[in-house]
Amino acid sequence: MSGPDFGPRPGEIAIELPATPDAGLHFIGRLRTPWTRRADCPRNSRESDAPCTVEIDAPFRPALEGLAGTSHLWLLYWMDHAPRNLVVQVPRSYGVGRGTFALRSPARPNPIAMSAVRLLGMTDSTLTVAGLDCLDGTPLLDIKPYFASTDDFPEAIVGWHREHKRPDGT
Repeated sequence: MSGPDFGPRPGEIAIELPATPDAGLHFIGRLRTPWTRRADCPRNSRESDAPCTVEIDAPFRPALEGLAGTSHLWLLYWMDHAPRNLVVQVPRSYGVGRGTFALRSPARPNPIAMSAVRLLGMTDSTLTVAGLDCLDGTPLLDIKPYFASTDDFPEAIVGWHREHKRPDGT
């Protein structure tokens, strides 16, 4: 389901999606953030240090065992308000169409988002984290520990972004 803030922009291409999905998911909780409108959300998770709460549903709470002492996590979540039919998008700050798979936009065939977050605290049913970029109430898909030894690739390059100049020339 996409909301009114998520309609196609000029130059974007939308497709007809298959009538039935290929797989099912189980949401394991909800993300509580300060943002209720898309316009207020940070553009990416590195733009916010706001403390947010990860609420874990009761059946999944035992899966938190062993997280104490962990500094960073990967959170995977379902951008439930994002459109799912865009295959070419025109990012606001770039003004040039790009294929959805070349972007980090929430609008995707399967609107799965991920953020590397700092774990600030935890209880038996919640985590307090910093580094989210989603609307309040966003469904949580999974939690994974962040391993600096395997999750960090400082040499990583996104070709179009490296060579990009914004419409204003910067």
